[in-house]
Amino acid sequence: MPDAVDLLIAGVAFMVVFYYWFNIAGVVLPILFILFTLYFFRNPNRVYEGHEEDVIAPADGFIQFLEDVEEEKYIKGPAVKISIFMNVFNVHVNRAPIDAVVDFIEYKPGKFLPAFKGHASHINERNYIGIRSKKDPHLMILVVQITGFIARRIVCWVKPGKELSRGERFGMIKFGSCVEVYLPKGSEISVKLGQKVRGGQTILGRLKI
Repeated sequence: MPDAVDLLIAGVAFMVVFYYWFNIAGVVLPILFILFTLYFFRNPNRVYEGHEEDVIAPADGFIQFLEDVEEEKYIKGPAVKISIFMNVFNVHVNRAPIDAVVDFIEYKPGKFLPAFKGHASHINERNYIGIRSKKDPHLMILVVQITGFIARRIVCWVKPGKELSRGERFGMIKFGSCVEVYLPKGSEISVKLGQKVRGGQTILGRLKI
């Protein structure tokens, strides 16, 4: 993954320098750093072939919040908020929950509080991505990438107008944090609080198309 290249180059550079200073014993830490970087930036292929109404998880992690809310940023009305907390060991690639067109993107700078705190979603650095269903453009979903205490860089590879297939990668949050999904009110919800989910595979719910 391109986002890992700089870290891998740094790891190799440190390995050379440490070997020069400390001989073979000095390369242990740089090698561990390189292995961790490769593990963290793993990017597995995942394919979902279920019903077109299914909304799949955009990230690996577990469901930390599930509640009815008023979403004022994009849907502008009642919605169901599903928050997925990602720890440092989860796959951090973010995937499209449905076949959709990117309609709206807004980045907000902010703080870096622990992402598992409920108010972090309102004050931490975050990136809003509004998408419309290809099947029914009236169906809108908001995905929010949120940084945390450790994760301090949001990566988003898409722009408004970009068409996404369900499960297609659109970004990542480095070193763990939170992804929120806002579904239209009335959507059938399939997950529970505390449930583990896999991005691109676990069904969060089903839209009423």
